[in-house]
Amino acid sequence: MRALHRPALVCLLGLLIVCQVQAAAPADPLPSWNAGPSKQAIVKFVTETTRAGSPTFIAPEERIAVFDNDGTLWSEQPLYFQVFFVLDRIKAMAPQHPEWKDKQPFKGVIEGDTKAVMASGEKGLLELLATTHTGMTTDEFSRIVSDWVNTARHPRTQRRYDEMVYQPMLELLAYVRANGFKTYIVSGGGVEFMRPWASKVYGIPPEQIIGSAGKVKYEVRDGKPVLVKLAEVDFIDDKEGKPANINKIIGRVPVFAFGNSDGDKQMLEWTAAGAGARFAGIVHHTDEKREWAYDRKSHIGTLDKAWDEATQKGWTVVDMKKEWKVIYPWEKK
Repeated sequence: MRALHRPALVCLLGLLIVCQVQAAAPADPLPSWNAGPSKQAIVKFVTETTRAGSPTFIAPEERIAVFDNDGTLWSEQPLYFQVFFVLDRIKAMAPQHPEWKDKQPFKGVIEGDTKAVMASGEKGLLELLATTHTGMTTDEFSRIVSDWVNTARHPRTQRRYDEMVYQPMLELLAYVRANGFKTYIVSGGGVEFMRPWASKVYGIPPEQIIGSAGKVKYEVRDGKPVLVKLAEVDFIDDKEGKPANINKIIGRVPVFAFGNSDGDKQMLEWTAAGAGARFAGIVHHTDEKREWAYDRKSHIGTLDKAWDEATQKGWTVVDMKKEWKVIYPWEKK
């Protein structure tokens, strides 16, 4: 082998040094987040609370992180996605119910008359919910939800609903878990609606998915024990209900919480008020082109009082437009 000339040897050594430095550099745990105050605050909190000897160290068993779902982990406009499920389910069931053609709010759903549906008020919406969410076993409902998630498409993006999760938040979930945090979903959405698909999408097991729930009844059908969904509300996991349900099911006050609306305010302020290092974050929808822009006056995901409190208390408010390189997973290069 010919001896390398000095200039070539120097270049080769320099290249090896560069490669070693690059290999040693840690990968960015949040690559879809732009460098900014939110990313800095998140990394600072996680680093300082998980480093042994740190004055703000949090013991592994106390590293509880809770996340709202609608508007925090996936989109929620122009209607909550569970509402789209209800509407699609009514249409699918309509051929077996010819009487619905002349009965509101079913008539409005079948004809696509949103105004007529909304005019039925809370009573009408609860009737639709009961019709589509009760009377079957929990296993039957899970299969119905799974089939819908695998086939239904969002009216604006024409993407499956489970594709409309936020890539930056998927990275955040993975990042905190990699640092010993146990992640929970705490949502106002139905727990039986979320569990069939959320575990696969978010990597959060079903026992760590908390939501609103209806009552169920134990029965034996055809010799098999089943749980049947009843048309009775068991718990509404929203606003003050979130801390109550966290206490009931988790039994610990979270140290890390993320939401996006006034429905999450109590969960955020309860988390932030605890002793020691705490993190409270809000996803602020500011991107009217890639997603939606809304806050104080929105009919979905209203962010008003929680925003004011975040400003007063120094919570982290994520500006979606400025701080997220991409919104959805399919936008990654």
